[in-house]
Amino acid sequence: MKLPDDPIILELLPEFVDDWLQQIDERYTALIDNRSTNDLYRLGHTLKGSCFQFGLDEIARQGIALMDHAKEGRWEEAAALKIPIQKEFMRIKAFIMSQQDDETE
Repeated sequence: MKLPDDPIILELLPEFVDDWLQQIDERYTALIDNRSTNDLYRLGHTLKGSCFQFGLDEIARQGIALMDHAKEGRWEEAAALKIPIQKEFMRIKAFIMSQQDDETE
């Protein structure tokens, strides 16, 4: 994984990841269950844009897919993205923590 070189972005990244994990945990399923097309599309759009800014291209691409699923009403496909998105954020979180551990040694 290649993280951005910008020290400000690197400083913000742990909080960014935790915030997204919380948002997905709290909102994602409800948006699917309620068939909230616009809100789910907006979530995907925000995920795409913010993740590209942080260099998290894989999740950004999943955000694009989420936008497409919301726009087309493909609710099962949208629901199926939740776990891969969460897992990718968790992988990034573990990577960040391992990097922080390496720096303290």
